[in-house]
Order: sequence, then C-alpha cells, then structure tokens
Amino acid sequence: MQDKSVKIGVLLAIAAYSMWGVAPIYFKAISHISAPDILMHRVVWSAVVLFVLVLALGQVAKVRAAMKNIKVLQTLLITGVLLAANWLLFIWAINNGHILEASLGYYINPLLNVLLGYLFLGERLRRLQQLAVVLALVGVAFLVISLGQLPWIALILAFSFGIYGLLRKTVAVDSLPGLTIETTMMLPFALLYWVFFASADSNMLLNDISVNTLLVFAGVVTTAPLLCFTGAAKRLMFSTLGFFQYIGPSLMFVLAVYLYNEPLQIERLITFAFVWMALFVFSMDSLRHYRQQRKLRLSAQTATLL
Repeated sequence: MQDKSVKIGVLLAIAAYSMWGVAPIYFKAISHISAPDILMHRVVWSAVVLFVLVLALGQVAKVRAAMKNIKVLQTLLITGVLLAANWLLFIWAINNGHILEASLGYYINPLLNVLLGYLFLGERLRRLQQLAVVLALVGVAFLVISLGQLPWIALILAFSFGIYGLLRKTVAVDSLPGLTIETTMMLPFALLYWVFFASADSNMLLNDISVNTLLVFAGVVTTAPLLCFTGAAKRLMFSTLGFFQYIGPSLMFVLAVYLYNEPLQIERLITFAFVWMALFVFSMDSLRHYRQQRKLRLSAQTATLL
C-alpha cells in the first residue's frame, strides 16, 4: 500500500514540475499585461476552478472541517501569502527577460528542501547531500563575487516556494481543500485590486476573445500543477520530492536560451555548472538511498514470510 502511494506521488511530482517548466510559454503569450494584473486573474479564475472541483469531487465537508481549525487556517493564510508572492515574482521575471534566473531559483529549491527537511522535519542529511548543498552555495557565491550582484530573483523564488512546500506538508489538510482555502483567502484582495487598481488590459469587455480565453485559462495553469505538487508532497519524503524538481528548471533553461534568446554570460554558466553538479550528486545519493531502502523492505518481507 505504501509503495502504491509512493508511485502515485512520483507521477504527481513529474506532472507538476513538467507543467511548471513550460509555464513561461503561457505567460509570454500575455506579457503585454502587467504582473499584478496577471496575478489577479490567476487568483480569481483559480478560485472558480477550485470551487467547481470541490463540489464535483464531494470535498465540501473537508473544506468546512479545515476552516473550523484555527491552526490550519493560520498556516494556510501564511502559505497563501507565500504562494501569491512567489507567483507575482515568477510572472514578473518571465515577462521581463529573467527566465534564466527563475530557472536557477528552481534548481536551488530541491537542495533547499533537503536543508528544510533536516532542520524542521528531522530528516537525516547524508554526507553526499551535504556536499550537494555546499556545491550549490559555492555556485551562488561565485556569481555574487564575479558579478557583484546577488541573484535575488532566484533566491526569493527558492525560499518562498521551499517554505510553502514545507508548511503544506506539515498542515493537516488534503491538497484540494487546502489550496481552495488558500485561494479563497486571497480572493477578496484580488477582487478589490480588480475594481480599484487594475489596468485597462484587465477589462474583459475591452479585450478580444483570444486574450480573455488566455486570462481565464490562468485558473487551469495555476491549479493543475499545484494540486499535483501538494498531492506529491503528502506522499513523498520532502527531500525525495526535490529530486524531481530538476524537470521544471531544465525546461525553463532550454526555453530561455533557445526560444527566447536570453543572454547566458560565462559567470552565470559557471554558477549553473556548480548547481548542476550539486543536483547530480544529490540525485545519485537519492537513487542509492532508494535502492538500499527497497532492498531492506524486501529482506524484511522475506523474513516475515519465513
């Protein structure tokens, strides 16, 4: 039963990170609209999609139960704010030619997950995992020293999403009800922004049908990968979840360099090289650990049968 849950978690993680990896294509298609306006539409249409899903899948009781728990609501308020901040910065980065730095942030994130799992969840930090974290830190330090600038977009994206994932893993609520409550908490602010601060580009009465369709589609673009991610986070160890995150930034990296022609200076390439080495070490360690754990489980099952 546990193996089946892990397999489902793996599939959900691959789906989530693949969808996030190609997300820049969607945001580039509506790049003429400001990042706050796009964020507003993400919240509004995500809420619509989530309300429909909650009703269709019979999750209303779970939403009500979670909303009666003050501790759960407090945690989901924090995760909602983190999520909104992450969305806003990600959209701004994509539409202002910083896909490479966004990619770097999501490369760093799985290594950050290892540290967070060690610090807050009691997950053991193995020697090769320690080496991977050090390699990533060296890569970031090289960029800071060589260019004299902190990769703040990458670091904020990594930390905001890392802490979001950590909190969502520890809060006692399923993925769909939790995401619904998070989005519902953000919805009043999004609607107020739409009424008082949104630009003319957000007036759906003035846009053509193609633009409006893309804006409404923000609900699906937002909720589908997040539901997959939170579902995976519930089924996998936090450090294991990070193993799959290389999919998203790798797709972003390819899009940035080969589709959108973002400049890749040698200093940034060296930083990426250190982070890639870190991820290679981390991946090999995770694979070896998985095989060892699987062998131990099979041995235990055999001993029980005997």
